[in-house]
Formats: sequence, C-alpha cells, structure tokens
Amino acid sequence: MGIVEEFLDLKEETDADLLAMQVGDFYEFFAEDARTVADVLDLQVSEKSAHGSSYPMAGVPVDDLTPYVATLVERGYRVAVADQIEDGADDIEREITRVATPGTFVDVTGADARYLAAVVRDETWGLAFVDVTTGQFHVADAETETDALTELHRFSPEEVLPGPELRSDDDFLGALRERADATLTLHEAASFAPGKAAHSVREQFGDGALDSLGVASDSPAARAAGAAIDYVAATDAGVLASLTRLQPYRADDHVELDATTQRNLELTATMGGDGEGSLFATLDHTVSAAGGRRLQAWLTRPLRDRAELERRQAAVGALADAPLARDALRDVLGDVYDLERLASRAAGGRADATDLLRIRETLATLPEAADALESDPDLAASPVSEVLDGVDREAAEGVRAELDAALAADPPKTLREGGLLREGYDDELDELLREAREHEEWLDGLASREKDRLGITHLQVDRNKTDGYYVQVGKSETDAVPDEYREVKSLKNSTRYTTEELEERERRILRVEEERGDLEYELFDDLREWVGERAEALQRVGRALAELDALASLAEHAAANRWVRPDLVDGDDLEIEGGRHPVVEQTTEFVPNDARFGDGRRFLVVTGPNMSGKSTYMRQVALIVLLAQVGSYVPADSARIGVVDGIYTRVGALDELAQGRSTFMVEMQELSRILHAATERSLVILDEVGRGTATYDGISIAWAATEYLHNEVRAKTLFATHYHELTALADHLADVANVHVAAEERDGDVTFLRTVRDGATDRSYGVHVADLAGVPDPVVDRSREVLDRLRDEKAVEARGSASEPVQAVFDLESGEVKTGAESQPATGTESAADGGEADGLGSEAREVLDDLRDVDVNETPPVELLSRVQEWQRRLDE
Repeated sequence: MGIVEEFLDLKEETDADLLAMQVGDFYEFFAEDARTVADVLDLQVSEKSAHGSSYPMAGVPVDDLTPYVATLVERGYRVAVADQIEDGADDIEREITRVATPGTFVDVTGADARYLAAVVRDETWGLAFVDVTTGQFHVADAETETDALTELHRFSPEEVLPGPELRSDDDFLGALRERADATLTLHEAASFAPGKAAHSVREQFGDGALDSLGVASDSPAARAAGAAIDYVAATDAGVLASLTRLQPYRADDHVELDATTQRNLELTATMGGDGEGSLFATLDHTVSAAGGRRLQAWLTRPLRDRAELERRQAAVGALADAPLARDALRDVLGDVYDLERLASRAAGGRADATDLLRIRETLATLPEAADALESDPDLAASPVSEVLDGVDREAAEGVRAELDAALAADPPKTLREGGLLREGYDDELDELLREAREHEEWLDGLASREKDRLGITHLQVDRNKTDGYYVQVGKSETDAVPDEYREVKSLKNSTRYTTEELEERERRILRVEEERGDLEYELFDDLREWVGERAEALQRVGRALAELDALASLAEHAAANRWVRPDLVDGDDLEIEGGRHPVVEQTTEFVPNDARFGDGRRFLVVTGPNMSGKSTYMRQVALIVLLAQVGSYVPADSARIGVVDGIYTRVGALDELAQGRSTFMVEMQELSRILHAATERSLVILDEVGRGTATYDGISIAWAATEYLHNEVRAKTLFATHYHELTALADHLADVANVHVAAEERDGDVTFLRTVRDGATDRSYGVHVADLAGVPDPVVDRSREVLDRLRDEKAVEARGSASEPVQAVFDLESGEVKTGAESQPATGTESAADGGEADGLGSEAREVLDDLRDVDVNETPPVELLSRVQEWQRRLDE
C-alpha cells in the first residue's frame, strides 16, 4: 500500500480533524490536512504522486512535532498521531497511537491549568473537571443550569463534553459558548450511561472512590466523571496513569462568584480582556509556574471555611513578618520546576531524560525549603511549616536518589542513541560501556600507531555516515600506503582508506552502540515507569511547593503595601476602616474610605457625582471581602468581615447586541440572577440599576429591587444610583442608610474629594463631567442653561429651527416632552384657573387640581408624593 493510501485509510479511522503520520524522520500531512496545517503553521506545501494523482503534502521533523501540535491544538484542532510500528520482519506498519485535543494535550508549556470538562443534566446537573497535565480530577454537583454555567466559567475549560441530553439544547450550548471559550466535543453517548460511567470511575480510582465522596454511582456527577475518563482513554490511554486522585468540588464550600462578578471585579483579566491590571496580575509575585496557577485558583475560588482561611492568614502573616526567611524560601522555589506536570508526563510515558532531571532537581529543593522555613523560629511554629507535613519526604528522597544514580549529567534529548544513564547503574550496561571504551581507545591510538609504522606524516582516522570509519592520507604520501589499505574515496588533497581490521572493529563498535542504545532505552523506560508509579507522591510534593509559593506571594504583597490581617467572624459584620482598592492603589495616590454594615446599615444607597469614585468604592469593598476569603491580608487599616456565601455584582453595562440582547436586557438578566441567588449571607454590589430605560421605569425597578433586597433577601448591599429619589427610603426602611462620595464646588469649579461620607447628595455634576471629557464649550454652556431652566421648572426653547423658537417642557407625569401649544396652559372662559365651570369640574376637583399644580415633583420625596396622590384619589372618589 502506498504512503498516501495508508494516510487516507488511517484518516478514516479517526474522527480527529487532522492526522500526522510518521514517515521515517518526518510526520507528514497529506491532501486537505496538508493545506490546513500549511496555512496554520506556515509550512511549505509540496506534491506527492499516487496512482496517477497528485496530493498536497506538508511535513515536520519527528523531534519537532510537539510544538507544531501544540499550535494546532491551541487553534482548536483535534490532531491524531500515527506512529511507525516495527513488526520484526523489516516491514513498517503504522497505527494511531494518540489524539491530541484541547482538553487532553499533555505537552503544554504555559503555566495556566488546562481543564477538560464533562457536563450532564438530569434532575440536577453533574460536572467533572480534569487537568491531564497535573492529574487534577474534580467532580461537582449543580442545582440549576445557571449554577452549572458558573462552575464552567470558574474552571474555564479548554474542551467541554456535553452529555447526550444537552446536545440539542441550543439555549444551553449558546450560553456555554458565551461563558466559556472552549471547544465543544460530542463524545460517544454510551460513555455517559450510568453503568458504564460508574465502571470507568471504579476502574480508575478504585471501588470505594465514589462512596467515599458521597457520590451516588448513577448520579449526574458520576456520569460526567465516567465520560471524562472514557474520553481521556480514547484519546491517549497513557494519560490515565496520571489521574490518581478523585476530589469533590462542592459549591457550598466556596464563595459563589458568577461569571458576571468575576468579570466585573476583574479577577484574572480586565474588562478589556487584558491580564495586566487584573487582581491576579497585581498580587502575583510567585516564582514558579505551579505557584502562579495555585494563586489564580485561590482568587477565583474563595472559601467559606473559617478554619482553613485563618490557617492561610496565619501563614501569610508569619511569612510577611519574616522577610529574610521569606526571601530564602522564594530563592529556593525559584529553582523548582512544575512537578505536577512532570509527574503526569512520567505517568503517561512521555517524560524524556530532561523531564526526569527536572524532577530530580525539584525534589532536591525540598530539604532547602524546609531549612528556609526552620531558619526563623516564629515561621517554624506557624502553619507555614505544616504545608510540607503532607509530603512523604522519605519517598521523595528515594526518587531523587534513584534518579541521581541513574541519569547522566547531560543526557541527550533523544532516547535511543545512548548517553542517558550513568556508569554503575546497570551491570550489563557497564560491560557494554567498558567494551565501547576499549574500542574508543583503540581508535584513538590508531593514527599514531600507523604514522610510526609507515612513516606517514599526514594521516588521520575519522568517521562519517557515508564512509564509516576510515584512514585519511595526504596525496603527497599515498605512495607509502601499504597493500592492506583499500581505497574508499579520493578527494582533492587526500585519499580515504579502510582495512579488514578497521572494518571488523567498526562492526564491533556498531554492535556495541546498537546494543547500548537499545539497553539504555529499555532501562530508561523502566526508570520512567518506576517514577510514573510514584506520580501521586510527586504531585503531592508539587502541590505543597506551589502552596508555599502562593502564600509567599501574598505575604510579599502584604508586606510591601501595608496590608492587614482581617478579623473573620461568622456573623453579618462588615466593618472596614481605611479601605483601599488593591489594584487602583498601585497606580495612583489613593484616598482610603470606610465601609460599615451593622444595625440599621444592611443596605447602603451610594450617591455622588459622576467620576467621583462610586464604582471604585463598591468594587474595593467586594475585593476586600473576597481577599479575606482567599486567606489573604487586605488593603485597609483594619477590617472585621463576616464570612459571606456569595458575592454578586451588577456594575456597568456591557452591550451584547451581537447576541441579540440589548444593554437593558442584559442588565435585567443580571439583576434577576442576583435577586434569585443571593441570600442574607451574601454581599451584593449594584451600580445604576434601571438606567437603561425611561426615567420612571428605571426608578420603579430600582425602588422595587431595593425593597425586595431589603425585605426578602436581606443581603448586605451597596447600591450606587443617580436616582436621588431612592435616598428617601432611608427614612422608611429600617436597614437602609445613605452614603455619598463628596464633592466641593467653588466659583463654578468642582473638586471630587473621593471621600465617602454618611448622608445623601442631590447632585451628579454631569455637566461638569462633560466639560472634563472635552465636550465642546457651546454644548457645555448650553447644557448649563437647560439644566438651570429645568431646575426652575421653566420651559426650554429648542434652538436651530428656521421657524420661530418652540418651547418644550418636560411632563414629569408622562415622561414625555411637549412642544408649542401642547405646553401652554389653557386660556379663555373654559380655564379652570379662571374659575369657570365649562370644564365640568366641581369645586373639590378644582382644589385637587390646584394642589397638584403646586407640587414640586423634583423636591418631593417619592414616599410623600405617593401618599399625597392617594389622598387626592380619595378626595376625587368622594
């Protein structure tokens, strides 16, 4: 069978997007696959003829396949790899050995976690999250679709396997595409079946794995876990060896952070999508890839467990107070490699000699890390020292010693050419090495011996792939060459010869080299397998080192920025003195502010000018609470924080017209989510609810939402608004209080003080902000004129018409603008103001009308206005 035909047959066997087939020293792509990879990888396309047809062909060297496949996987392609298999009869067969997909590709270089997710819907939802690069495997339950989507956003998987019942659910799939930038893969439905799925989990993790987690064998979570295992096995069975521990992930163990909140608080990326300027980028002083990954996981998955949080706080505090020991520890951690991923590569049979060297070097840092912790008595007595308690130091030292005894000082990247292992590691190998040395010594002395024997000056012994071993003699001395020399090649200035003795020696050398290469590969493979069997212990070491790095990072930031340890309590307390925004304080001279919740202060209405810092203030409160429940110190003078079960935000407006949803619809959906999900143990941040619609509609929604949050949900809430009417609620609802961001106006100039004070404000200074933004002076000046007339309840003339100026007044009852005669009061004998009866109104009705005309809607609090309307209705009914 021809190469192209074999490629096409193998391609039909797989549902992968692309196939890389080994042909000698290259992996080749043919037909449409060649065009695709040439375009993505910028490769040269050539032609391959087969049975009278020409096929596009593109290839990459065998040793360079991994980075090319990584690029293809990053673009979302699933790439099958077909390797050459020797059958012992000098024939070459090829078979597909693995499929690299976005969620199962092991050979990654970045620090971020790479999760494969499976999701199942029954009466409830089940999810499984697998990071094959580190061996992490989590199962989770979710009550609702929204909860499931939140967890998918939290883990941010590279690839998602939806269960059979979800594949036709366009609403779910559409929401998933919005929440997660992941490849959707339809894995075979049978793998999600309860019986098969439970069997897969038991085969991988043991018979009691599901029972120990309290997960029913037929539950959605078990079905998702089994499908994920089956998919990993289908793409690359070797990777399964790295999956050694099944862990539960329970939402009630963590602070609820929906996708909107994670985006609004800019935890890992700014609203513009940049990593720089996020909370993670600000706090990330880690010195290892695994440490950065652990810190990011903490920030996106805060805890509710006070005991664990206080343990982390104590560890951060101890490290912050021990700068010399902290620096020593970070110096050690800077030399560690990503042990979780290296252990997974070993378990999957993919580790090369460099990987095993890095495992050895990382394990060698364990005693140094312990010494750094023990160098400070307070640090040694703190929870920091407990981080290494879960590590089997004896097993780790055993692996390090074995690798030290086995591996050569500078082994090659390739595994079959020899030079991988030390002398003294294996007796049979030592014998081959001894024989190889003898041959080498014989060759080293051959040139000298022949010069002395033949009296030839220009003679040397060398070797190349074409001619093998040879003796090279200069042309001027070839007459002195003896009869046993047989010419191999004539060059311009010299001639190459061989002899029977040299050829025999060459055969023996080649035999030794081949035997050595085969034996070293076999020994190395056994060594790699031995290390892979200890993957769980190595991953535990990797996780401990990563935790130390994350704790040291938080301590480094706390010490450098005067952060304090918050006092965590189980009640509803939330008192922050001198709080600061953890990111903004890095780039500007920040004005600290207090936040206080307690008796009569569960719902704070925040008013103040545009651009004065209301949103920053509310975000900083949310971030301080979040940091406290990460176990971090916080940017404040002091903080007393009741542990919350969720943080919910609705900040700003993100227009999603491309998805067919208006800004206001998005706003209402986010508000709906909060009103349904928040509890009295939650923290809610609302910014400008109702601003996306007409004024009265907006006020009505904001008013009703405030009442519902206050009366029903009872969550701690910060509500920023320009609807100053809402400030009146503080006089009527027991737990509503007003605060405002102060501004000072002198001689027409406004200064934003950035200071939050108790009480309400009645101005937004919008025209001033327009001026600061560079709006043309004529527009700003005209805005001031219109604003003054509106405040005085005077009609506004519309300028720019070719006809006479038209007066316009704002009808606050209807929300409409009336112009011309519509805006003028009635005149003549039918005017009620003239006391006429032509309008058919009685005296009582006219008195109500007079009272209505006298009401200043802008100055009358809504509650009072509503009361007066009810009174007028009563009088009219009578």
